[in-house]
Amino acid sequence: MAGPSQPQVLDEVWDDERIRSFLDIESYGIESQDFHILLKAYRGMRASDFARFLVFFKEAGRDLDARDPAGRTLWQIVETHRHGKPFLAARKQV
Repeated sequence: MAGPSQPQVLDEVWDDERIRSFLDIESYGIESQDFHILLKAYRGMRASDFARFLVFFKEAGRDLDARDPAGRTLWQIVETHRHGKPFLAARKQV
C-alpha cells in the first residue's frame, strides 16, 4: 500500500497546553536540552505557534541561544532555510 497510513490533518489547533508540552521534551546524547527543545519546536510548529512557544520558553528561563554540538544556535541554522524568515522574526520579538 502506498502513501501514509494516517490521514493528513489540516488546520490543527495548537492550544497553550500543547505548545507548552514541548518544554518537557528530553534531549539525548550530548545535545543541549534547550537546543534540542528549540529544534523540535521549530520542526514541529507553524511560525505563529512557534512565536507563542518562544514566549513560554523564555518565561521558563530557557536559553534562546543554546548551541548544538557543532556550536551553532538554532537561529544560525534557520537563516539557511528558505522558509525561515518568520521564525527568525519571532525570535526578534521575544
